[in-house]
Amino acid sequence: MSPEQAITQVFGLYEQHGTADYIGEPVSQIEHMSQAAQLAMAEGFDDEVVLAAFFHDIGHLCGQGGANMGGYGVVSHERLGADYLRRAGFSERLARLVEYHVQAKRYLTFSQPDYFARLSEASRRTLGYQGGVMSAEEARAFEQDPLYAVSLRMRHWDEQAKQMQVPMLDLEVLKAKARQVLMTA
Repeated sequence: MSPEQAITQVFGLYEQHGTADYIGEPVSQIEHMSQAAQLAMAEGFDDEVVLAAFFHDIGHLCGQGGANMGGYGVVSHERLGADYLRRAGFSERLARLVEYHVQAKRYLTFSQPDYFARLSEASRRTLGYQGGVMSAEEARAFEQDPLYAVSLRMRHWDEQAKQMQVPMLDLEVLKAKARQVLMTA
């Protein structure tokens, strides 16, 4: 698939399904994704990380019709999304960041006793479907991963990206970033 075909296909999901409700949150899917990308950009992260922040929940869009987490989105959306992005030609690093946003939630519920209470209702309810709180062994392994620190940042953006009435990021900005990333992948 060419970079232009990948961009058309991937961003087409947002154009088709992006205005759908973001499962139990006060924003749409695309508003949530846009805010996450804006937060990554504001912190000066590279284009792959910005795109991973934007794409982190793409599994809810490309996996529609799959098994459901009790009304809170698609089971294994992180893995479905990462695999979808790999097939579209995106880098392993970007795909793993998409996959790890759920691992980061599981890690933080293990490592920070008050973290669970700060999660939104939807995030609390989905945790059980996502493997629950990490074990000490899983947490030690995750801490050794080179993407550990940025995965925790992505989780932070995921939680913050639920604000109402935040102006949307121009998708052309993200398409240009995707074009650049795909050309070098």
